Amino acid sequence: MPDPKPKDPLHGVTLEMILNRLVERLGWPEMGRAVDIRCFQFNPSIKSSLQFLRRTPWARTKVEELYLHTLEATSRTEQK
Repeated sequence: MPDPKPKDPLHGVTLEMILNRLVERLGWPEMGRAVDIRCFQFNPSIKSSLQFLRRTPWARTKVEELYLHTLEATSRTEQK
């Protein structure tokens, strides 16, 4: 019987959803410390961040890793 839940935790999650959730949980200053890119540090916005991350694969990878790390940390605290 196939597993109904996909193995990829990013499956079905858009880059915009990732950014919105990170901003909600961490805020722009913490995101700028975690991923050293200007669009998080100077006049941050979802729109400018999306434009940059869509053109810059290494930065997108770092943001996705931060998101996954944040999800893991959130699920660990919820289990306590």
